Amino acid sequence: GFVMIDATVVRAHQHSAGAPKSGEDQAIGRSRGGLTTKIHAVVDALGNPIALSLTAGQAADITQAQPLIERLTPDAVIADKGTDSDALVATLEARAITCVIAPKANRKQQRACGFALYRERNLVERFFNKIKHYRAIACRLDKLANTFLAGAMLVCVVLWLN
Repeated sequence: GFVMIDATVVRAHQHSAGAPKSGEDQAIGRSRGGLTTKIHAVVDALGNPIALSLTAGQAADITQAQPLIERLTPDAVIADKGTDSDALVATLEARAITCVIAPKANRKQQRACGFALYRERNLVERFFNKIKHYRAIACRLDKLANTFLAGAMLVCVVLWLN
């Protein structure tokens, strides 16, 4: 089967900042728009979550793409332009995984993309829509990143059971 990878930004509540400084990154980014966290997810062909990770809101999608799919063995990986990089494409091709990633407009060498399969990417967007129906996920009320990630995974378990 195939998997889809994408990320969504979650606004962090102002009270979620200020966790004790223990050296751990709490995945909260500070920008003009306020405090944000980015949830990176991999979903299967049915839209069920397989892997999640958190970063600060300003982090690029490509930073988590490789770590999230390195333990998976899909037939194809579908992703948007945010994960288009020569390194990721080369890694997928070396593992004999079909790469269905929309090429960036500013690529020096444009490459083909199977847009018939790319249209299935709406499943990952629908997954993000479902998890944001839960207030604790939509608002990032937790101070600690591991607590927020545990809550997101609990929501994923609920989605798997439904």
